[in-house]
Amino acid sequence: MIRAGIVGASGYIGGELCRILLGHPRLELVAPVSRSLAGRRVDGAHPNLRGLTDLAFKAPEDAPECDVIFLATPHRETMGMVSDWAGRTDCLIDLSADFRLRDPAVYERYYGAPHTAPDLLPSFVTGWPEQHRKELADADRISVPGCMANAAVLALYPLVAAGLIGETATVDGRIGSSGSGSGAGAMNLHAERSGALRVFAPTGHRHEAEVAQATGLTVRMSATGVEAVRGAQVLCRALLVNEVREADLRRVYRDCYGAQPFVRVVAQRRGLYRLPEPKILSGSNFCDVGFALDADRGEVIAVAALDNLVKGAAGNAVQCLNIRQGWPERLGLEFPGLHPL
Repeated sequence: MIRAGIVGASGYIGGELCRILLGHPRLELVAPVSRSLAGRRVDGAHPNLRGLTDLAFKAPEDAPECDVIFLATPHRETMGMVSDWAGRTDCLIDLSADFRLRDPAVYERYYGAPHTAPDLLPSFVTGWPEQHRKELADADRISVPGCMANAAVLALYPLVAAGLIGETATVDGRIGSSGSGSGAGAMNLHAERSGALRVFAPTGHRHEAEVAQATGLTVRMSATGVEAVRGAQVLCRALLVNEVREADLRRVYRDCYGAQPFVRVVAQRRGLYRLPEPKILSGSNFCDVGFALDADRGEVIAVAALDNLVKGAAGNAVQCLNIRQGWPERLGLEFPGLHPL
């Protein structure tokens, strides 16, 4: 057993981390940290955990020593607290955006603030298990990708690695309301959000920089908020460099992900869920990827879906920790999702 802490444990991602850690056979949650809710019970903020824990939130200064600390804290604030928390643990896993981008100038462009800890950027390993498993095995600092970025990278990477597409891709992302976090403002009130398809980033969504960094492509990304609470889905369009058959694409995806425990290739001709759909992934750590081929236009549409709070955040973080500890990768992450939901 190793001792774990969660900074920002009262938010949606923090709540998912609490849920997963409380069910993990080799982790003991000892420090759910929340400055605003210090002293209150964890199951007050996360009622799904009733009967599973008697823990109360702790103030940051009262957090005990931990072997691993997860930072589920806001963008632009996390970089100012990393040095302190890194000095209090052997392994630090950051779920904010502050250490995802390697170039501080790119960070400032997309997040509207200068990076205040650029010297720490090289010390973080990208929490992308499907490509950085070897580096994660020895990592003491891990930066977990954003939810739609993770989905888009997993959708596009096999095509890039096989040399099938050109240098440019467009990404159309759709995200449920939980992607705005538990502290979202008036635009995410139920009265304003219900029934809406809100295009909140018609151009230049922040995650496009992550996708470009991971794939080497020039990426243009937009994003729309949908009425679902959980779930993210991306449609990624790219031109093929040569004529390709559907069977070739299927083989490329299966060769890339056939041995991966949490990526499934879904591109079926029949059934209700012929392409990746976030609804059936709720609560799971799976990312489903698939494709559609437009042979007449020489274009491929790569599709991916995941639960933005799990494979898009908390579950992916725990998967990275399992790799670092040399544990089975599925440990504590076996929940398959629900159907119907």
